[in-house]
Amino acid sequence: MLRESIWIVSGKFLGEAPLVSVVKVEFGRMSDPAVALALSFGLGLVPWMPGTFGAAGAYLLYPLIMPLPWGLQCLLALLLLWLGCVACGRAARALGGDDPSVIVWDETVGMLITLVLVPATPLSWLMGFLAFRILDINKPWLIGTAERKLRGGVAIMADDALAGLAAAGVVWVILAILARLTTG
Repeated sequence: MLRESIWIVSGKFLGEAPLVSVVKVEFGRMSDPAVALALSFGLGLVPWMPGTFGAAGAYLLYPLIMPLPWGLQCLLALLLLWLGCVACGRAARALGGDDPSVIVWDETVGMLITLVLVPATPLSWLMGFLAFRILDINKPWLIGTAERKLRGGVAIMADDALAGLAAAGVVWVILAILARLTTG
């Protein structure tokens, strides 16, 4: 049974000491549309690997926009990115912290960017997911710089948007290598 509130621990189970921080999230705050969106409508409340669950949320969103022309898919991804900048900044202030681990809309949109930019095949989607999570967790080069230099909702969203773009690039490079190896 769900209680009024739950302790979310970044990267740890409830009884263990936190690695980064402990964020108390009150379920009542989910009535705030900005918080609900920032938590990807509850995916951020998963106590174990919330970012991975947030990224997986893109697979629930993508079928809704997949039938649209590619240009419109890109436009919607940009719109959701902008909406995330606003909502995640507001939610971070409401929840207390710069980027609480329960805020996973950035992972959802970052992975959506990858899905929109790679071929619509299960192999591309799987490679994109793995590449996105590796890049999002390790934050190389510009991805980490964006997170460190920017502030508020823009900082929350920018590193994941860049990770989404980079993950799509990784997928295309791997597909090109595989094509060369299999046709050469």
